[in-house]
Amino acid sequence: MAEGRKTVSKTAAKAPRKAPKKAPQAVAGPKPAVAAQPDPAAAPAKPIEAPDTAPSAAPPSLASLMQGQSSEHLVTLSRNLGEAVTRANNAFATAFHDQSHARTPQRADPFDVQGTLAKAWGKVGEDGENLRQAHADLWKRYAEIWEDHIQRMVIGYENAAIPAEASRDKRFRDIEWRTNPGFSLMRETYLATAQWITGLIENADLDEASKRKAAFFVKQAVDAASPSNFLFTNPAALRATLMSDGENLLRGVENFTRDIKRGKGMLAIRQTDLDAFKVGVNIATTPGKVVYRNRLIELLQYTPTTPTVLKTPLLIFPPWINKFYIMDLQPKNSLIKWLVAQGHTVFVASWVNPDAELAALTFEDYMRDGIFAAVDAVEKATDHHRVNAVGYCIGGTLLAATLAYMARKKDARIQSATFFAAQTDFKLAGELLVFADDPSVEYVEERIEAKGGFLDAQAMADTFNSLRANDLIWNYVVENYYMGNNPAPFDLLFWNSDQTRMPRALHMFYLRRMYQDNALAEGELTLLGEPISLANVKIPIFMQSSKEDHIAPFASVYRGAKCFGGKVQFMMAGSGHIAGVINHPDAKKYQHWVNERLPDTVEEWQDGAVEHPGSWWPHWHAWLAKMSGPMIPARQPGDGELEVLGDAPGTYVTVKSDGM
Repeated sequence: MAEGRKTVSKTAAKAPRKAPKKAPQAVAGPKPAVAAQPDPAAAPAKPIEAPDTAPSAAPPSLASLMQGQSSEHLVTLSRNLGEAVTRANNAFATAFHDQSHARTPQRADPFDVQGTLAKAWGKVGEDGENLRQAHADLWKRYAEIWEDHIQRMVIGYENAAIPAEASRDKRFRDIEWRTNPGFSLMRETYLATAQWITGLIENADLDEASKRKAAFFVKQAVDAASPSNFLFTNPAALRATLMSDGENLLRGVENFTRDIKRGKGMLAIRQTDLDAFKVGVNIATTPGKVVYRNRLIELLQYTPTTPTVLKTPLLIFPPWINKFYIMDLQPKNSLIKWLVAQGHTVFVASWVNPDAELAALTFEDYMRDGIFAAVDAVEKATDHHRVNAVGYCIGGTLLAATLAYMARKKDARIQSATFFAAQTDFKLAGELLVFADDPSVEYVEERIEAKGGFLDAQAMADTFNSLRANDLIWNYVVENYYMGNNPAPFDLLFWNSDQTRMPRALHMFYLRRMYQDNALAEGELTLLGEPISLANVKIPIFMQSSKEDHIAPFASVYRGAKCFGGKVQFMMAGSGHIAGVINHPDAKKYQHWVNERLPDTVEEWQDGAVEHPGSWWPHWHAWLAKMSGPMIPARQPGDGELEVLGDAPGTYVTVKSDGM
């Protein structure tokens, strides 16, 4: 591990993510009238980037294609365009019919966007001098763009440099955006206008919550208005339409109709080939057994691959908002497989996918039948009375609260705790705070009641997709519906689509007491009849955060680290909420920063942090091994008091939500 000392930059520069490339297809499709509106769900899972679908070879220019159109081609194109419009109208009619009969509450403005924006624009208008200056700056920028394009016409667009910010924007990667005067002017004018609009909100004299909410929804509108999102202003879609005589639009309508049907009247965009993976067959395949089951969890014990193992077992609590197999996608990137290979006896709690029958389950039920039941079971399976525990994301919030309760009751069975992208202090909880104000929480409660006591999985998916709308919504509108492509197989996006439902009592408690009240960090939470405080938790703590995490921002995780009463090792990884955690050492990707000190502010921590290349897993394993005892003969599932109930990954993980 390199020891070259570097301080962490305060400006987050996102590391590139690699994803499978698709072969280019001559395809496109109809523009939906509106994008899927997000529904609030305050629990993390992931914003992920879409696979890169850029073609490798230079495509023919639009000008050459249009010049080469024969009358026969134009007739075919017109016929296919008409057919595509007819089919799209039928799909919309079916969607409107299904929505009118749905039990989901219909509100014109469930998140009070109108009120928020009215307040924001009112503040913008009050500052007349800044508004006049902003307009002057915008028109100056327009003039610069026009002058620049005149110069490009003289030297030739193919010889002109594209602005750096535009060259990094995947929406404008098609060559026409820089070689075609019309598209180039459209792109740069749009980017300048978008920056101007968002800047008005950023500079408005608003309270923090109002500014965050206004900025989020303004950005949603600005992103939706990108010329890349419309058929006749997207050069790639136009090229595909001309090359295939509109066949791409027919395929796109088929994809659109399928997604409307899958969403039961709402647009449920496919991000990957949902038939390409099967849990337990080609995903989540690390060998193991189910050794315990109750109404909430199946406990998986993984088969050892080393002759000896560390004495203290490792018990992992993943988030219940997603399936646990994000830690076991493929052998090449499986955290579980890697931990087993390091000599850990690994147990994982696989949460049930709840329905209306479990709507009354509470946060305390998840403590009792989740964490306590799993700890009891691991004791019986290993005949060892200590465990090292891991809490991932919202599973980490539950673990932290339970540790505070255990400290109160002097229960020392969990001897160390590790947190992956987990928050215990929600004051700086990032963009999901937009969906945690009173109007949003009231709406989600209405939606839960309408569904019979649980929050449907599609609501969660829409919320997280909206956090990265360009990658996870508009990219697929273009690819699936305009280009007419079928999404490529991608294990991470398959997992991302495999959302779970949320019980009413549990989810409303989480939204109100964690996101709204910040009760855990403030020491104002009572669980199982006991007032709890994280300051009473004295066991060793390892807290992982990620530099580009927008679900659990590293500054938020750091505030949580300061809440504990014992020694805390805080670490920051490169990349985001998923790739920052799931980064196998063999991939040799990203980096991580370590600072043994825990100063008052995260900025001070960054100033003293040392950068190391590659995965943080070996660093964590070294920390964990020190408190895991001696090596003992490997334990096989079923060796202890617990009988084997079946093979991993178990049955709970295979229960699908609507739309999968």
